[in-house]
Amino acid sequence: MTLHEASPVPRKKTTADITAGEKICPVCSREPREGFVKLSTLDGSLEKLIRANAPEAEGFDSVCSRCASLFERGKESILKDAALKKDGSHVLSTPLRLDAVERYTGNGVTIAFLDSGFYPHPDLTKPNDRIIGYRSLLHDEGDDSQLYEPDVASWHGMMTSVVAAGNGWLSNGFYRGVAPDADVVLVKLAKTGRITEQNIQDGLEWVLENRTRYGIRVINISAGGDFEQSYLHDSLSQTVEECATQGIVVVCAVGNAGHLPNHPVFPPASSPSAIAVGGLDDHNTINRARRGMYRSSYGPTMDGLQKPEVIAPSIWVPAPILPGTPTAKEAEFLETLDKSEDAELHDSIRANPGIINELDAALDRPVHSIRQIIILKLRQENVINKYYKYVDGTSFSSPIVSSVVAQMLEANPRLTAQQVKRILIGTSERLPHYEVDRQGWGVINPRKAVESAEELGTER
Repeated sequence: MTLHEASPVPRKKTTADITAGEKICPVCSREPREGFVKLSTLDGSLEKLIRANAPEAEGFDSVCSRCASLFERGKESILKDAALKKDGSHVLSTPLRLDAVERYTGNGVTIAFLDSGFYPHPDLTKPNDRIIGYRSLLHDEGDDSQLYEPDVASWHGMMTSVVAAGNGWLSNGFYRGVAPDADVVLVKLAKTGRITEQNIQDGLEWVLENRTRYGIRVINISAGGDFEQSYLHDSLSQTVEECATQGIVVVCAVGNAGHLPNHPVFPPASSPSAIAVGGLDDHNTINRARRGMYRSSYGPTMDGLQKPEVIAPSIWVPAPILPGTPTAKEAEFLETLDKSEDAELHDSIRANPGIINELDAALDRPVHSIRQIIILKLRQENVINKYYKYVDGTSFSSPIVSSVVAQMLEANPRLTAQQVKRILIGTSERLPHYEVDRQGWGVINPRKAVESAEELGTER
């Protein structure tokens, strides 16, 4: 087998395997380091929660101590605030799925986001406004009027910033990012449409000029340049290198072209010092056996560099819906209908025409047909509830890594950009049966990365 050939997909572990002596947790598919916990010894509601979130495993009576602890910590929030899926399991938050460290929240660390547009979402502004800086490269310095006007360009940057640093204000803290206390600086690069390489470079140069003013330690770029280039002759890549020299960690989405025969990595992700992030598909579960690859771009680059270096969740990522938009109105209506009694459905649809055309056209159908359309629309639109939906793309795996970097810098502010990258690579876990080129050093491990950052700080 060559390095680029995938091994056959392994047979899935069954309950019979476990009872026969296989030391595999039926919930997360890990080999437990600290033994198993009998479900009968747990609180009844905790046992039900664990079983509900392992719908593919049946008949098990024990879980690893890690899973027991994970669900114990999150039990109250999950039962109270997590959206429920049709199979009885819950739409889990990113910190829970990644088992992120809770004691570090990005406090005191500023992340700059370079994107097409932004919106001051409540998850960033309440109870305290953590948007400490905004700059539109399309307008004069100090003009922040566009920030408060929801438009087509606003949703992407709003989502990337909230995925990283949102505190889950509209979900009682459940659908928060890994760095919910980080400050953010928002840099609008362009109007709706293609962001050019020059746009990105202009944004990076602005950050370099203002890094001290805002205390910027991390830059998230969920956009790519125009074409493949060698970093030796590319000014954007050289600007990324300058950011790293100045102590700023640059995290870049690697792109979503992995399904194409040509799957190039463009600047700035192709820059040597950038942390290029590819996509993981974890199916919204903590079950490691279900982890797979997303269709993210990959190298090597023109200079022979391995890209991406790491991968992070890139599908089924909970993210906010842009308020005041048709999408928000539709999601709110779908949630209302989903929770309504059967006798109320037809009257509710008649009273709200023009929101969902498929339902308007189905008013003469029986209740069970209406229910089917509601379920179908919820799935088609990836609606979690009226405030959040699923999103996909490496645009959202990149801010997840940026948020972990913020945790690391909170744990050890002395870390250099090079040390941060080295720790992330060294603590990641490769997926078996997938090409190395596609995943780099593998799935980020936030807990190990933060612990390594702490340890490096104590050595000084």
